[in-house]
Amino acid sequence: MLKNNKLKAIISSIVILLPALFGTIFWDKLPEQLSTHWGADGKVDGIGGTAIAVFALPLILLVLHWVCILITLKSPDFKEQGSKAINIMFWIIPAISLFANAIIYIVALQPDFNPTIYLPIFLGLCFAVMGNYMPKIKQNSMMGFKIKWTLENEENWNATHRFGGKLQVVSGLVIMLTALLPTTAMIIVSMSVLFLSVIGIYVYSYLYHKKQLKKGTYTVSATKILSLKKPAGIISIILVVAILIFCCFITFKGDVTVDYGNNNLTVDCDFWNELTVEYDAIDSIEYRENIDRGVRTGGLNSAVLMAGMFRNEEFGNYTLYSYTKCDSAVVINADGKILVINGENTKATKDLYNKISEYTKK
Repeated sequence: MLKNNKLKAIISSIVILLPALFGTIFWDKLPEQLSTHWGADGKVDGIGGTAIAVFALPLILLVLHWVCILITLKSPDFKEQGSKAINIMFWIIPAISLFANAIIYIVALQPDFNPTIYLPIFLGLCFAVMGNYMPKIKQNSMMGFKIKWTLENEENWNATHRFGGKLQVVSGLVIMLTALLPTTAMIIVSMSVLFLSVIGIYVYSYLYHKKQLKKGTYTVSATKILSLKKPAGIISIILVVAILIFCCFITFKGDVTVDYGNNNLTVDCDFWNELTVEYDAIDSIEYRENIDRGVRTGGLNSAVLMAGMFRNEEFGNYTLYSYTKCDSAVVINADGKILVINGENTKATKDLYNKISEYTKK
């Protein structure tokens, strides 16, 4: 099937890489550091060097694109799909590449540009377009609303995709309208709409299944697409659950610990590298009630921890190991390099400052 779609695969791959070509052409006009990530408040919380910003995202998306192509087109039950379903698979990632990289370049060339209002417009548009295509997707195991009852029964598949397609179009339009709301409200409403639409599709499929059982019309399709008894189905579910658990764990768990040795202290942070600082190398240590973390240039940002390389106006590039919910911090200057750490709360941070100060005086 790939052979029949070779031209689409080549053109879509070129489209994904077009932003990298643009960045190469205008390399001299781009700043040394480009904004690459924005927080929920719309403020920049991640930056990267020119090379990373220009090439990293297109290359990552290109790899993802080809993984999707190879897995999907090699699936035996996907061969019956029409051109519209195939087009979704070929063009969704190129669209993401153009949009995401366009935002990065516009912000780099026009620093006052606010990209947050364009995200719900793009997301809502994608949702609406995909919803329009959903009723046209034939029963398969690779694309569509892959629910137990849709995979077992073709009639349920068709009915659920007609309903789900309409629901996606409506949800997409609502998400687009959230661009008019304040940033926080925009995120809450958009995520709520996405969540409710997914729940709505599952509930509809289940109720349709119950209706079929009541009428005695429910039968498992002769060409049953996916069975949980099959190893592939079990492995897929295990992988999805494992990924979700890992994402939740790394997002909502984590600790920063400081170990005190005779000659040095070691700062250790879950999910990030530890750092050792010699006491003799510490030039100064200071307690701050409030710290401007600036933007992340490389490292970890989660709901609990921020760790890695950061940059702000006062320190320039510095190292941070911090709990997100605590604004106080200990600022250590060691051999001209800045290290900022804190505890889970103000009291823990003050204790941290006092203890480090004691060790540096020995």
